Amino acid sequence: DAEHTEGAYELFEVDAPRGPTVPPHATPWPKSYYVLHGRMGVLVDGEMFDMAPGSSIMIPPNAMHTFTVHTPAVKFLAFSLTDAMGKFHRALDGATDLEEVLVQHGVTVS
Repeated sequence: DAEHTEGAYELFEVDAPRGPTVPPHATPWPKSYYVLHGRMGVLVDGEMFDMAPGSSIMIPPNAMHTFTVHTPAVKFLAFSLTDAMGKFHRALDGATDLEEVLVQHGVTVS
């Protein structure tokens, strides 16, 4: 986590099941995905990218994006500059006011 990088970056391993995941959203931090296993489509600012093992994509800050898993599951690495992504997900955990968390972390949902 970012504690080990003095807040410079974070690396997450994501294991997601088939189907759509989160609604299109934009975050103020850039991130990259690197697919380890499975296939997924990543939508970035209206353009769809087909992702397979070994492929990667960079999502710029404030770009509207989401992903859909096309195989029974996908495993990928999510690399985020700064510690903002981890702080956002920790704030979501157990939050009672989702709108407040989104606003506090600069996340917009389409």
